[in-house]
Amino acid sequence: MNLMQIKQRFGIMGNAPLLNRALEIASQVAPTDISVLVTGESGTGKEIIPQVIHHLSSRKHGEYIAVNCGAIPEGTIDSELFGHEKGAFTGASGSREGYFQVADGGTIFLDEVAELPMQTQVRLLRVLETGEFIRVGSSKVIKTNVRVVAATNENMQRAIANGKFREDLFYRLSIVPISLPPLRDRNEDIHLIFRKFSADFADKYRMPAIRLTPDAVELLNNYKWPGNIRQLKNVVEQISVIETEREIDALKLRSFLPESYQSTPAVINGKQEENFSERELMYKFLFDMKGDLNELKKLVLEIINKNEDIKLTQDQTAMVKRMYTDVQEVSPSRALPVAIPQEEKNYQFAHPAEDEFETHEEVEESLSLEDREKDLIKKALEKHRGKRKYAAEELGISERTLYRKIKEYDLNL
Repeated sequence: MNLMQIKQRFGIMGNAPLLNRALEIASQVAPTDISVLVTGESGTGKEIIPQVIHHLSSRKHGEYIAVNCGAIPEGTIDSELFGHEKGAFTGASGSREGYFQVADGGTIFLDEVAELPMQTQVRLLRVLETGEFIRVGSSKVIKTNVRVVAATNENMQRAIANGKFREDLFYRLSIVPISLPPLRDRNEDIHLIFRKFSADFADKYRMPAIRLTPDAVELLNNYKWPGNIRQLKNVVEQISVIETEREIDALKLRSFLPESYQSTPAVINGKQEENFSERELMYKFLFDMKGDLNELKKLVLEIINKNEDIKLTQDQTAMVKRMYTDVQEVSPSRALPVAIPQEEKNYQFAHPAEDEFETHEEVEESLSLEDREKDLIKKALEKHRGKRKYAAEELGISERTLYRKIKEYDLNL
């Protein structure tokens, strides 16, 4: 089956070289039983590759099971994948076959594989190496003949370095890696996909298809599309339903695109930054700003010390003392080596409580990533009244990841 036939059969749009290369690798590896790891950003359509591999293989008449590893709670994922015996845990009223037993002779697609708990990773590694597994609560070894295709949008090398993913399992899963390009790297395909979605929604909602003006096409092609094909589809559906005019110009299109994502990459310290999340950029700016502020404080102190004739008001003196304390990292009681004229010491404020001033302890805000993450999780849980599903959606993480973070930070809300 050639590339054109594969695209027609699975509804794949586009002719970008990186996309074609990914499909070529998938078709070449399909007749084998080699494990495949599909990588790419969220929304790039990674779920299509396992389907291509399965239907072009000798297992096409066997079971094809897709499992979202990030959507299954940590306490039940072993039971889902490998099955359990009666009485293995509370609520196990009977024995149950797991996906690896049901899909014997077929293919299992493990989406978001980086979300698997470490204990489950050990079990998965054994299946890949020996074709054997044991049900939860059993001691009997069960054989299975399953083709495993996994996918993730995580940086796996970073996950391994952080102790989140086993290195031996990574190499066992990624015997053949397939990378799907983000939509912004498929510039020639974006308008084509837009027109396809436009036609689909016109048929679905029984209305004329929307079309773009030349300036809107230029904006469409230059936008970064952080949500990739999934985001593009949502935007097309929104415009199809909301706009009464069927011709969309750049101004109307821009109103449906988040302003936080510009058409050009961020440039920091003269270098183009790639794959930076908004949170990483925010912390980088905060740290840079803190360093610049400290430099400014030092410069002000040098100017004051070199110019003994500078006269300071009482408020200005207090401010300089605080600045000096922050920069030198000493206690507030340390003397400031700045000459303050006598007349300024006698300065009086036109205020009912002339000589009474409240002292406030200034506490520097924590810039710890861990503290920030913990605080964001607490706020999300409070906002949604402890409902983890909605809190996880608010935070942009899976529910199982949120559950693990709650245990890690001991958040009893």
